[in-house]
Order: sequence, then C-alpha cells, then structure tokens
Amino acid sequence: MQIHIKFSDGTVADIFSTELVLGGVHNWLEVVCNNHRTRCNLSPIDVLETFNAKEDLLRDVYVTEKIGTKQGWSNPSADEDWHHGYPQEFQEFMESIYHGRKPLSTVELARDTVAALYAGYLSAERGGVEVDIPIALVDI
Repeated sequence: MQIHIKFSDGTVADIFSTELVLGGVHNWLEVVCNNHRTRCNLSPIDVLETFNAKEDLLRDVYVTEKIGTKQGWSNPSADEDWHHGYPQEFQEFMESIYHGRKPLSTVELARDTVAALYAGYLSAERGGVEVDIPIALVDI
C-alpha cells in the first residue's frame, strides 16, 4: 500500500506498507524534512544479521516472521515482541488505568487512522484523485 497525505499546513507524508514481499516483512518509517532525515526500520530490524550457508542448519530455528528461506543473509529478531512494541503497549495501557489518565494511543487516534486509511482506499478506487479526510464532528 502506498498513500500520499497532504496536511492543511502544506506538510506532506508518503507512506508505504506491505506484508507480502519476497524476503519477509518489510516495514519502515522515514521522515524527510528540509533540515533532517530520519529512518526507523520497524521490520526487519537490523540489530542482528546472520549468514547461513545451508538451509538445513537452521531448519528448527525461528528466525523471524514470514521469511521464505533461512539460507543466505537474514535478520533474526533478538526479541521480536519487544521490537514491535507489544510489551510497551500493554505497559502504557495498564499504567494509564492505574494512574487514571488517558492512554497515549486514544480512540480518537484510532478513528483518525482508520479515516486516513479509508480515504486512501477511496482515492485508489477513484484512480488516485485527492480525497479529503473527514474531520470528526463529535469527540468520542
């Protein structure tokens, strides 16, 4: 999936996402601005790189999700759940309950994310024309 978002202040974002590519999952976030560039490799995470000459050597070893072969170079996940943020997500949610505050990721963020995704689908259906993302009239 690719989506190009233009914000009301003129800022733009180009977002690419897929889970179905050769070599396993490939997710990254890259921010390019007029004064900096930042890249975050979400998956594969290049903390650990391994070269395996023969597929059989790692036959019973989990390397990472959705990888097609264990032969050649790969990026085994040292702690896949942690790198994907699952424990941190649960910790934040439980702390928000304990401290009686709104979680960092709110239902409004979820609503806005879904609205942006559906606007992208609608744009694709219409041949790539610009589609406004509706602004919620009522807070949830």
